[in-house]
Amino acid sequence: MSKPASTSASYDLHPSVAYVQSILANLEAKTGHTLEAWVARVRAEGPAEAKARLAWLKAQGLGTNQAGFVAQRAAAAPGHAFDDTPEGYLAAAPGYVDAQYGGKKAHLRPLFEQAVALVRSLGKEVRVCPCETLVPFYRNHVFAEIRPFVSRLDLGLALGDPATVRDPSGRLKDTGGFKKKDRLTHKLELSSEADLAVALPWLVKAFERDGK
Repeated sequence: MSKPASTSASYDLHPSVAYVQSILANLEAKTGHTLEAWVARVRAEGPAEAKARLAWLKAQGLGTNQAGFVAQRAAAAPGHAFDDTPEGYLAAAPGYVDAQYGGKKAHLRPLFEQAVALVRSLGKEVRVCPCETLVPFYRNHVFAEIRPFVSRLDLGLALGDPATVRDPSGRLKDTGGFKKKDRLTHKLELSSEADLAVALPWLVKAFERDGK
């Protein structure tokens, strides 16, 4: 398999970043204190234990999500970049992918890059938004994702009710997601470039379903 050019320069802003930023932006208006002020206060006055700290923040009038984000920022090791600025997330995104495809999974990086290029080819609306353990693909919603394992990639797909999906090859697997009301309902295992040709029609289907 030829090694494709890196796609790391073209990652897109994860929708969760905008969601978190909207909550943080409203924190001062709703509570009278900035995020930084709340972090300083909980460190100085609040309990150290995580659950107790959340309860303390909620008792001060913060909502559940607001309390969670403040507690995360106040922790010794703050969480992932979804609570960072958009610029911070985009700077961190390539590192998420590098970490996923390091060590024993490094040999899967070229296949991942080819899969990303294939998904990008579906349309200009595609957004590639890395998380720490997987890379989801969005149109209006997440319609597919790639998660690496030591010997393969799992391609998750939002295909809807398994009763309406027919796969004579038997390679497409029902994940049980539809019964759980998850968006991603099926998966394909990818271990070679040839598997991408198998995946393409299912990616097209998932992409088109999300455009309706």
